[in-house]
Amino acid sequence: MTQTIVVDPITRIEGHLRIEAEMDADNRISRASSAGTMVRGIEIILRGRDPREAWAFAQRICGVCTLVHGIASVRAVENALKIEVPSNAQLIRNMMIGAQYIHDHVMHFYHLHALDWVDVVSALKADPKATSALAQSLSGYAKSSPGYFSDVQKKLKGFVDAGQLGIFANGYWGHPAYKLPPEANLMAVAHYLDALAWQRDVVKLHAVFGGKNPHPMFLVGGVPCAISIDPNHPGQGNGPHFHGGNSGTALNVVGLQTVQNAINQMRSFVDQVYVPDTLAIAGFYKDWAKQGEGVGNFLTFGDFPAKGMSDPSSYLIPSGVILDRDLSKIHPIDMDAEGEIQEFVSHAWYDYSVGKEKGLHPYKGETKLDYTGPKPPYDHLDVDKEYSWLKSPRWKGKAVEVGPLARVLMLYASGHEQTRELVGMTLKKLDVPVQALYSTLGRTAARTLETKIVADAMQGWYDQLVANIKAGDVKTFNETKWDPSTWPSHAQGVGVMEAPRGALSHWIVIKDQKIDNYQAIVPSTWNAGPRDAQGNQGPYEAALKGHQLHDVKQPIEILRTIHSFDPCIACAVHVTDPNGEELVQVKVV
Repeated sequence: MTQTIVVDPITRIEGHLRIEAEMDADNRISRASSAGTMVRGIEIILRGRDPREAWAFAQRICGVCTLVHGIASVRAVENALKIEVPSNAQLIRNMMIGAQYIHDHVMHFYHLHALDWVDVVSALKADPKATSALAQSLSGYAKSSPGYFSDVQKKLKGFVDAGQLGIFANGYWGHPAYKLPPEANLMAVAHYLDALAWQRDVVKLHAVFGGKNPHPMFLVGGVPCAISIDPNHPGQGNGPHFHGGNSGTALNVVGLQTVQNAINQMRSFVDQVYVPDTLAIAGFYKDWAKQGEGVGNFLTFGDFPAKGMSDPSSYLIPSGVILDRDLSKIHPIDMDAEGEIQEFVSHAWYDYSVGKEKGLHPYKGETKLDYTGPKPPYDHLDVDKEYSWLKSPRWKGKAVEVGPLARVLMLYASGHEQTRELVGMTLKKLDVPVQALYSTLGRTAARTLETKIVADAMQGWYDQLVANIKAGDVKTFNETKWDPSTWPSHAQGVGVMEAPRGALSHWIVIKDQKIDNYQAIVPSTWNAGPRDAQGNQGPYEAALKGHQLHDVKQPIEILRTIHSFDPCIACAVHVTDPNGEELVQVKVV
């Protein structure tokens, strides 16, 4: 006898993602369906607006991803109008994106994903001295004393004795799928709490460059932070002189030092806590290196340019597609070719003027809502028909995975030396073959390795910015083509970036100085989208097939694989009534 189990919502903090898994008689998933259950309407809101202000609206697509939609949006306008940004602006953008990666990946590991592997209640049985010895064997992290772990354990015991676990509530504690010894669990819980405090300091980088976090400020043509350092007029101690610039979006020597401190804190935590914890925890779950692969195809748009977005050869992360695990060949992407990137809606609650079976290139994309699903509340969706507010993006008709694993594979395939060294070290440390990368565990490890790569690159961008300033270059904004009267009557462009969760693209068509069409394809749409007209699954759905659940009422196996993608369904779904009022509030207890 078979059954269908439902996990809704599946994310710990945000998003409206529903998984319906059809089980066979052995509690093994025979088919999974991924459904985004609320609809996004930003594209509709942007029609008719000034392209220069699009980023401020587009950035609100998500509150978790914060700056990524703003970056993609300004890049779309710059691409359409052929605007190059100054070197300083590009370096600042690289650092802001890099800081987002590091902050986002650490937060995901400890606060959204680690609890799939860490049994919080088990930490109460740990010996703090043994925990200290374990932690000190992994790194030189300064907090790894017995007293430190004893204090954390007392705090955790207070939660339990009070009859509730607070931020650790609603876990499947005691589930037999948990394999860590109590000492490893206590170490991970302690670092969970440390990461909460750490993240408050590192996001100051965004506040220095963009005025605030979340949702820092951006500007078509550059960045809004004027450099208020005058390299030609030394101040006290013969250092550079700064004048004025005490507002949140002016960069002076105080701001530069704050940025340097944030970079130091990022690199220290990644090297001493995040990387060692990932390797330590992964060592107990090597069976997860054999499941959760997905579709076997991977796509990146590339990012972190050294010479601007118009020069892909200067990107730290290359652009391209890897098909069928073949790392010997990287296929190029033509963003303008109608037959390459398309979105399909055969199983989504949208309609196209050309019919639901045909895909549309984003320049010609349509956002025509057409809900045909059951009236809430409902037990199940009709997954043989339309079942999601997410579209199904495809590259040349193929489903592809985007995100950290795709980027690490692309760096590895392109011969990036540090990536090859880190991947080799990880495989050797865990004693697993290279095929382990194509798995739930590989996806989680790739995110950690990527964080190390980006954290190390941050110092180079910072040093180059300081060198530019010392050489007298303080330009952060290109005024060329800022005036709409200089624009052509018709222009179109795409802004791409590698968001923490994967390849992100914003597509804009400008007509008579206003937005005529706007489409955004976000990472979680690539990964979480439903089946297409040919029945081809998206990465989430393919990755879940074959999972065997120990207990269908506690489907931790589903959580592990879906969380390894780091879903951000808020990027894909939003809903209000015609007057802009919320229709529903969801309380998770």
